[in-house]
Amino acid sequence: MTPTLDLARELIERPSVTPDDQGCQPLLAARLQAIGFRIEHLRYGDVDNLWARRGDGTPLFVFAGHTDVVPPGPRETWHTDPFKAVVRDGQLLGRGAADMKGSIAAMVTACERFLAADAGHAGSIAFLITSDEEGPATHGTVKVLEHLAARDEHIDYCLVGEPSSQERVGDVIKNGRRGSLNGVLRVHGHQGHVAYPQLADNPIHRAAPALAELAATEWDRGNEHFPPTTFQISNIQAGTGAENVIPGELEVVFNLRFSTESTATGLRTRIEAMLSGHGLNYDIDWKLSGEPFLTPAGALVQASEAAILDVTGLQTELSTSGGTSDGRFIAPTGAEVVELGPVNATIHKANENVNIEQLETLSQIYEKILEKLLA
Repeated sequence: MTPTLDLARELIERPSVTPDDQGCQPLLAARLQAIGFRIEHLRYGDVDNLWARRGDGTPLFVFAGHTDVVPPGPRETWHTDPFKAVVRDGQLLGRGAADMKGSIAAMVTACERFLAADAGHAGSIAFLITSDEEGPATHGTVKVLEHLAARDEHIDYCLVGEPSSQERVGDVIKNGRRGSLNGVLRVHGHQGHVAYPQLADNPIHRAAPALAELAATEWDRGNEHFPPTTFQISNIQAGTGAENVIPGELEVVFNLRFSTESTATGLRTRIEAMLSGHGLNYDIDWKLSGEPFLTPAGALVQASEAAILDVTGLQTELSTSGGTSDGRFIAPTGAEVVELGPVNATIHKANENVNIEQLETLSQIYEKILEKLLA
């Protein structure tokens, strides 16, 4: 047992399904307050947020993360209780082990060791922790950033503990993310009997050519930092459930993960033009989850690459692949942002786990980053 493993286990055993923190943040606050952090508990709606800062100088280095986890799903698919942290065959099992209670534990213990060795470090260190990353993400990091901006408090460097690694901890870090644009399309027709199609208007038939065109479209070719923009339909729904009824409406839910070669406005315009070009009677609701962002090879990226090399001997890969994270809210404030965390192979799955040896390695990497930027 190590301090990192102990804390990770304590966090996992608090069933903090979004947005219920279940006492995770008070546990973290107590640990951080003991090493000189000023604590602020910020609650917006039903979401708990923690802002903890040590020091007043610049640069301000922030560890960002979330204590909330996704639901465990059917318990019978788990080998162990998802909220009983179990160590087995060198792995720590439990919901949130990799995403991202293991990272948070590694952040705290890295700070404890760093401050024990260098209490008079340059700049400041802070933690921005929310219980609303896996959910709507409307009362979490966004609200804390508004709170900080109102008192002119600015983040210089931010390390988000999202599970970025592929096979070994540190082999991949994310220095950007694609944008995410969601749409709910409703195509209107006229309900009728399948035996009398001339008296109805089938929205499925109407929409099919348009959907095929959308799925086949090349939106852009990406660039050196981002893969090409992708379009994916995630849900289609129509009909009454009866086999002899032509539906009156079709609903299609879709998402675009887009590079910096495209914009949300441009994508919306192109899609609406395609739909109108097919003569559809439709309406569409749009939701922009986040714009793409990129942190170039500045001080934070360089410190992260060097720390990983020092601790593991790995030459890390920079990537912008994967889903969104709260980094999309932090980067527009002008902060340099990277995501660095455990191997992501089991996140959101039954029997989620993290290698305990690599969890310690992650804590050492975090400590080394602090040394390179603040020592």
